[in-house]
Amino acid sequence: MRFPGLFNKKEQSIAELKMPPASKGFYRTAFKRLRKNRAAMASLAVITILVIAAVFAPVFAPYDPLYQDLDNILSPSSPQHLLGTDDLGRDILSRIIYGARVSLTVGLVAETIAIFLGVIIGTVAGYYGGKIDAFISRVMEIFASFPQILFAMGIMFALGPGIINVFMAIGFVGWTGVARIIRGQIMQLKEMEYVQAAKVAGCSNFRIIFKHMIPNCLSTIIVIAAMNIPSDIMVEASLSFIGLGVQFPNPSWGSMVNIASRYIRIAPTFSIYPGLAIIITVLAFNTLGDGMRDALDPRMKSGKR
Repeated sequence: MRFPGLFNKKEQSIAELKMPPASKGFYRTAFKRLRKNRAAMASLAVITILVIAAVFAPVFAPYDPLYQDLDNILSPSSPQHLLGTDDLGRDILSRIIYGARVSLTVGLVAETIAIFLGVIIGTVAGYYGGKIDAFISRVMEIFASFPQILFAMGIMFALGPGIINVFMAIGFVGWTGVARIIRGQIMQLKEMEYVQAAKVAGCSNFRIIFKHMIPNCLSTIIVIAAMNIPSDIMVEASLSFIGLGVQFPNPSWGSMVNIASRYIRIAPTFSIYPGLAIIITVLAFNTLGDGMRDALDPRMKSGKR
């Protein structure tokens, strides 16, 4: 059963990836193609630096992100504070470094939740088809009809602010896109000869799904995750900006921009630096995701189908 208009443009570009059965040689060749993409490799380097800085934040941060130097409130860049200080005299560079922990953790954990739900639900819909597929597809259309950020805000209002609730809210609203793409992939794979042979051999549906079908969707899942993580980071920053995400005094890029907006005229750099951190991180993940998509299926880059 087909449902016209079920995909948006971003999901269509991912769904059109037609992967051969997964193998070590396939991924090795894909990585070689990825290495030739300078923009993707530069983005990977940026993401690696961000991850290292976040993991070893106590080493790289010059100050405790919660330490208040009330004699240096809203001070400009200086040798003591390279990016200046905020409204409470806290070092902005240290808070940006620790804020990277929040953004990257939210992106990874929330997307893991979305991937888990989306892969399971999409696989069930695509493999069994019929009334099950029709019901799940209608549920996906209902969920997809709500803007992601508004849906996440509604969940956060119900659950209350906090980092754990942010994980749940973003992961719960992000599964529909994953499910729709995986559904399409499974519908193609279940017609493959090796799947039909497994059915004839008496393999259970559980074994066919988890042993033969989902592993061959791994390339698509990797691309989905890489392209959805920046969206999750933006949603977290938006939630923190309006006070529903990470709570004071813990550092978050979104909450830093919110506080800085009050002092935009007298200390414009206060909001510029965390804003740049968000932009650079989102662009890096988007560029890497595009590069991975092209590396895993060169036809996407050349425009061939």
